[in-house]
Amino acid sequence: MTTELSKALALFESGDPQGSMRTLRLAADEHTSAEIAPLVARLAAGAGFTDLAEASTALVARPGEADRLYRFGYACIERGVPALAVPAMREALRLTLAPPAAPAPQRTGLFRRKSKQQPDPTVPPRQVVLELVTSLERGERHAEALAVLREHDALLGDWPDRYLTVYNALMSGRIALAREVFDALCAPEGVWVEPGQRVERMLERAAALPPADEYDLRGWHYVLTGGLLTTLSPYGFSQGMTGRWAYLQDDFDSCRYGLERLRTVLEATGRKPASIGLLPDRGSQALGLAAARLFDIPAAPHQPGSRGALVVAYDLNACDPVVVADLRERAADELLYEHATCWTETPGVTADVSTLLVQSVSAPWEPGLQITGDGEAQRSEPDERSAEELAEAILTAEPAPSDGDGQTPADPDDVLAAFAARAAGSWASGPRDRIRSSGPVRSSRFT
Repeated sequence: MTTELSKALALFESGDPQGSMRTLRLAADEHTSAEIAPLVARLAAGAGFTDLAEASTALVARPGEADRLYRFGYACIERGVPALAVPAMREALRLTLAPPAAPAPQRTGLFRRKSKQQPDPTVPPRQVVLELVTSLERGERHAEALAVLREHDALLGDWPDRYLTVYNALMSGRIALAREVFDALCAPEGVWVEPGQRVERMLERAAALPPADEYDLRGWHYVLTGGLLTTLSPYGFSQGMTGRWAYLQDDFDSCRYGLERLRTVLEATGRKPASIGLLPDRGSQALGLAAARLFDIPAAPHQPGSRGALVVAYDLNACDPVVVADLRERAADELLYEHATCWTETPGVTADVSTLLVQSVSAPWEPGLQITGDGEAQRSEPDERSAEELAEAILTAEPAPSDGDGQTPADPDDVLAAFAARAAGSWASGPRDRIRSSGPVRSSRFT
């Protein structure tokens, strides 16, 4: 048993199943599925995941069968641990594509032998390819998914198979390949019409504003989501953050600066909102009220279908999911602004404008960590003021960016304005699709 597998087992036996599964996920590609299946069976049973427990037990009993590897991998995907599915699906695919072994001769009499061909119980190779791609996509391993699809293209049809080639090519930065494959696809039907339209919009945005390189966070964010990102994190750009935040303890200055950068986008694109749409949560209401006063336009509770409204959210993941779902289809001239957009658990819709991309954020009015005069860290109390009072605090804050560590590329207002102006013709149109992947620009994250 390897060190990592021993560590995972020890964590499970010490009463830490989450730590055990986290260790298994990180080390999944270093082990065969048969090696980890006994522990997965115990973890699944403890979590009440009967399907995964049964699939794991079946794999332990007969580890060399493609069908059992496939069912184990499928159950891992369904239960949210796609990293464990990858090696299982890879091995299942290898077995399904391997030439059939010569059957052992069977004795049928005293002097004669006759070959008896045994039926192959495995799933079709194409299905294994698609589930392997799914497991890689869930881990944002798009380059690997693309390699699998290209290697086994002869097994594939157009929908959804080669559509997945287009999608994973885009998510790994291969725009030209995505365009080539997309142009060769037949017209989609049924449930594939909408995904086809979504990647077509991505390709149109990529043609209009090609990203500069694999570090162009704003460019790729626009291509993939259609949204405009107004700021880059000023910390750790060259150490792996590439403009995103991992954790942010936000403040009122940041909220005010976000509204000023929103103003830059509105002016550059020629947009003049007629009203501010206020969402129900206190944080969004505070930010919306501040925006209404700053831009001198009226504010009212958001009503779906409000023409010309600028809907303001602090964090869409903190909003009522039903309210968020109503924002997918836009009213005429409607814009959606979100201050703190989560890039690891993306919200149900993509905002037209986002101030920043963050994995985890603590809003200025939420409890947070403060450093005392003697260097001790302590938890601050929540700010219980009303939305109106918080809006006043935002308006009186200093709208200036943090100096950061000096390693993030300069991003003055004129650079943002120029990008927004170039995007104006293809921006803020169509549905606000949720894009689950962070795309080609990689950033460090908490596990």
